[in-house]
Amino acid sequence: MSPAFGAMEVEHYSKGVLLEPFVHQVGGHSCVLRFNDKTICKPLIQREHQFYETLPTEMRKFTPQYEGVVSVSFEEDEDGNLCLIAYPLNGDHNNLENLDNSECEPKSKLLRWTNKKTVLLENEKISKEWVRQHRKEEKMKSHKLEEEFEWLKKSEVLYYTVEKKGNVSSQFKHHNPWSMKCHQQQLQRMKENAKHRNQYKFILLENLTSRYEVPCVLDLKMGTRQHGDDASEEKKANQIRKCQQSTSAVIGVRVCGMQVYQAGTGQLMFMNKYHGRKLSVQGFKEALYQFFHNGKYLRRELFESVIKKLTELKSVLEKQESYRFYSSSLLIIYDGKERQEVAVDSDPEDLEDLSEESSDESAGAYAYKPTASTVDVRMIDFAHTTCKYYGEDSVVHEGQDTGYVFGLQNLIDIIKEIRDESSE
Repeated sequence: MSPAFGAMEVEHYSKGVLLEPFVHQVGGHSCVLRFNDKTICKPLIQREHQFYETLPTEMRKFTPQYEGVVSVSFEEDEDGNLCLIAYPLNGDHNNLENLDNSECEPKSKLLRWTNKKTVLLENEKISKEWVRQHRKEEKMKSHKLEEEFEWLKKSEVLYYTVEKKGNVSSQFKHHNPWSMKCHQQQLQRMKENAKHRNQYKFILLENLTSRYEVPCVLDLKMGTRQHGDDASEEKKANQIRKCQQSTSAVIGVRVCGMQVYQAGTGQLMFMNKYHGRKLSVQGFKEALYQFFHNGKYLRRELFESVIKKLTELKSVLEKQESYRFYSSSLLIIYDGKERQEVAVDSDPEDLEDLSEESSDESAGAYAYKPTASTVDVRMIDFAHTTCKYYGEDSVVHEGQDTGYVFGLQNLIDIIKEIRDESSE
């Protein structure tokens, strides 16, 4: 068990945890699941696990915090609802097959392991009749959502209108088509293998979006080469083709996914990897512009922070001997929900009850302006990362990952171009 688990965690991990789709996953093909508000998990790949356990200290601020490993099992309740449940890695797995999940309520967050029976923590007195009725209603909603997702998954770029009456952050739950697609595929894979294997290791990682109310996320595939050293000839040829047909070969970076909140229209914009592969260099620049635009104006206050972090990351990677981050992604994240700052000469009493809409209309009179926002830049996905310290690798590289660094420099230059052109 990772040193990150203290005494406080032991009690929590004596229970099983129902895993849910991580709705802010905008790219990649590996399923990312929500463990709790601060933590996500994904299937353990040995090479990626090794990376997190051995990564250099200076790189840690640019990667999610690694929080250990759990065992995940695929389970089905009496109504056929498919669930993924996480258990302590060193728990009593002999009881897993005998565990009764008949009262495994899909919406419950935490499940307790007691007398070989799973019970609801939040309200143990809930009647079975209520649970069954609730499940029936949820299943009807689920069918409607699945029909909607089938349509959404066919769209490479789409806009979803958020209802005015709802809280924006709460409505993210059901409308990120890419995360739901990955989750459905993961469930299907595990269902097909359930007869032969029903225990999987997943790694726990920091949820990078947890600090943001409405996360805007850009997933960039970095580097001029995507295939690992261990790739088959078919895989190698396929990845080379994808790079040559996209901006990866030209500038060392391409869009792999995007999620942006458009405050001007109250819409969420999603862009998937298929659209990202088709973009020209100019199209890539326009996509970046779109990522930093909230539908009303360009979020110029974000540029300096992003450029500073990218430049620092580039400096760190230039010093990493032998590392190659093939098929790794870079995330840029900021909050689409802006906090407004009032000018010093404004009267707070006059502004106390202003809504966002009225403050927009009164911008000239009340001198509203956005406060500086926190921007995060992190590297993710290390399934094909290699380094000379990984003893078993047959190919040993020397020096820095020039393809990744090349992509970073071009990314910095393009963001600077957008910044300078928007200020003219």
